[in-house]
Amino acid sequence: MILQKVKNNVDATLKWILVFIIATMTLNVLWQVFSRFILRNPSSITEELARYSLIWLGILGASYVSGQKMHLAIDLLSTKLNGVSKSYLEIVIQICVLLFAFFVMVIGGIRLVQITLTLNQISAALQIPLGYVYTVVPISGALMVFYSIVYIIEEFRKVKNS
Repeated sequence: MILQKVKNNVDATLKWILVFIIATMTLNVLWQVFSRFILRNPSSITEELARYSLIWLGILGASYVSGQKMHLAIDLLSTKLNGVSKSYLEIVIQICVLLFAFFVMVIGGIRLVQITLTLNQISAALQIPLGYVYTVVPISGALMVFYSIVYIIEEFRKVKNS
């Protein structure tokens, strides 16, 4: 029960972060259009800000969708199974998601951030270290790991109660 409350809080927080990113992107692009066509003096940072915002939106959105079990999936086998068999299949699927998210996104993402910060790569217009832009990868991976753990525990409870 506590785990479900934590998941609900994470869901709500992540949802509002995504709404904020979309609102920021909308205002950013509107400013770009206004400054380019009305003021005839386009802003130099809006394109890069929109690109980095889209990266954050896409990757954080993927973790949110994963947490809602709305991600792209092939459900050919799961629709044919019932009860305990379906729960075991769900556990295997969530373990695969957990392993991918942990090794590729968390571990790989941390290495990506470290490398870009070590190489001191700076964005052209915003002049921020690109490592900060890439921090979304391990953050999103950690969220996916969290959601997978929640769903694995839920499925074990279903098996136990069967």
